[in-house]
Amino acid sequence: MPQFINAKDTLVTDAIDGLLQTTGGTLTRLDGYPHIKVVCRTDLDKSKVALISGGGSGHEPAHAGFVGRGMLTAAVCGEVFASPSVDAVLAAILAVTGTAGCLLIVKNYTGDRLNFGLAAERARAFGLDVAMVVVDDDIALPDLPQARGVAGTLFVHKISGALAEDGADLETVTAAAKRTIEQMASIGTSLDTCTVPGSAKEARIAPGMAELGLGIHGEAGVQQVPFQDATTAMDQVLDKLTPHMGDGEYVAILNNLGATTPLEMSVLAQALAASDKASRIKHVIGPAPMMTSLDMHGFSVSVLPVDDTNRAQLDYAVDLPAWPGMHSIAPVKTRPLPDGLSPIRPVPSAKPATRALLEQCCDLLIAAEPDLNTLDAKSGDGDTGSTLATASHALKGTLDTLPLADPTQLFRAIGNELSQTMGGSSGVILAIFFGATGDACANGKPTTMALMAGLDRIRQVGGAAKGDRTMIDALEPALAALPDGIAAAAAAARAGADATATIGRAKAGRASYVPSENLIGHNDPGAEAVARLFEGLAKAM
Repeated sequence: MPQFINAKDTLVTDAIDGLLQTTGGTLTRLDGYPHIKVVCRTDLDKSKVALISGGGSGHEPAHAGFVGRGMLTAAVCGEVFASPSVDAVLAAILAVTGTAGCLLIVKNYTGDRLNFGLAAERARAFGLDVAMVVVDDDIALPDLPQARGVAGTLFVHKISGALAEDGADLETVTAAAKRTIEQMASIGTSLDTCTVPGSAKEARIAPGMAELGLGIHGEAGVQQVPFQDATTAMDQVLDKLTPHMGDGEYVAILNNLGATTPLEMSVLAQALAASDKASRIKHVIGPAPMMTSLDMHGFSVSVLPVDDTNRAQLDYAVDLPAWPGMHSIAPVKTRPLPDGLSPIRPVPSAKPATRALLEQCCDLLIAAEPDLNTLDAKSGDGDTGSTLATASHALKGTLDTLPLADPTQLFRAIGNELSQTMGGSSGVILAIFFGATGDACANGKPTTMALMAGLDRIRQVGGAAKGDRTMIDALEPALAALPDGIAAAAAAARAGADATATIGRAKAGRASYVPSENLIGHNDPGAEAVARLFEGLAKAM
């Protein structure tokens, strides 16, 4: 799998230098490349307790991204998923530790425990006051004697960092870290494993499945479960966390494991906020990538009680772009639409034949969704089918409110509905089409002529004409043939749609930005939608 790296051997050092070069001089590093990779604060104050964490790279922004005022003093970076050496950890301790001592925050992996632990022993031999805590927040494997340290580590960074910044002594900082570790719990789930640079990707998770409780190094999870949707995935995670939560308020870290899109993470945030199983979670940190696993398509949730002993530290402001801050979970606030935008609802009326026709049109477009998306991927962003299907579902849901017995008001009502529920340029164009058709009906034109008037209006407004490779290539001949019957209209629409596959250069729409070689041989998706609609109606009649 291609990746934006220069070479596997320089991946981590290149990434560290990229971080240092783009943080405004707030970070520095020890001059020990490539074996010693330590990122430090430039505003180092050795009169305060130093906080050092780290481990294998691949979890960015952890750990170097959390070096700064109010969090870490230094981060020790290993190679991808590999613990840093004893010398690297010792170098960090010696570089940033003063008379106040330092706390090592270590995730519970054998390599990290050994290397950080031995480095601590050597540092003590230099006369330094060094304490160490081991984070073991992963609850995925309940029978494991040594639970893994995962994203809950960030709670320890934040609480300990705020205390150290305010001048607390090493004993106080260490006690707070231990208390945090004892109280928190984490678990993650993913739709895919991660890709380690230079290694083949393990295809362990079958399509349609999600893996619950996998590790941040791609270790196998406790079980694979059928994937349904974001709400179900969040509930599965909360089911595991709930037994570890007591009374009182909790804060959750909603962590992106690397490749989950921001849109998906917001959906997961909604699932968390709306779940009855999260009733005690009153605050959230994220959603954001904080403790990632390269390009893993998953998320994790970590929970911690919020009380008077840690609230101030969790709220402590830090100037670190990677830290999203803690926010209260609150109901969605709404404001009324501005005057003139609230839709005027027509008086509903019944006409079974018209209702059946509209339902059939909607069902035809819904059924065509995957094929139209595939066609649109050749010339656009692959969403034509989804856009039409979404609008069709919405329209079906409003049939009881439509004036089905009044063509003039019905066309206008359909136009209003599409303007609200159908995104992109297609929604605007079809809203104009149906609105103009309704206006023509109001002026006494029969339906076939009114539809042609709607077509004329969208040609004027949209600027597209037959031959420009748009839906007009199928819609215009179909409407022209409609007086001869629906079968004639369907045949004309099909001929028009198929002709778009021979048009090498689109003159309107998103396809006009696409090279001609990508278009030849593929029908325009809008024209194809029109053809399928008329063909479906003809077949049913």
